[in-house]
Amino acid sequence: MEHIYLPEPTENIWKKCAEEFENRWGFPNCIGSVDGKHVTIKRPNNSGSNYWCYLHKYSIVLMAIVGPDYKFICVDIGGFGKNSEWGIFETSNMG
Repeated sequence: MEHIYLPEPTENIWKKCAEEFENRWGFPNCIGSVDGKHVTIKRPNNSGSNYWCYLHKYSIVLMAIVGPDYKFICVDIGGFGKNSEWGIFETSNMG
């Protein structure tokens, strides 16, 4: 079902995004905006400190790339709260 709502990005999708970012926002050579968000959770049993983050709470990380129209292109959900957003991005399929 994920491919119905969030199809795998193709070269054409990236080219269209780059064109729209330049035309709409004046950002040449941009194919997406990346950001991560810590989502607070209840500490999972036997998880140790994996989910403990610098915000002094337990969290998982939602990492996403959106296009020029604010629609999701790629998402990575479930990164450990202890990991940096860059580390999560680098080890994800997006990175």
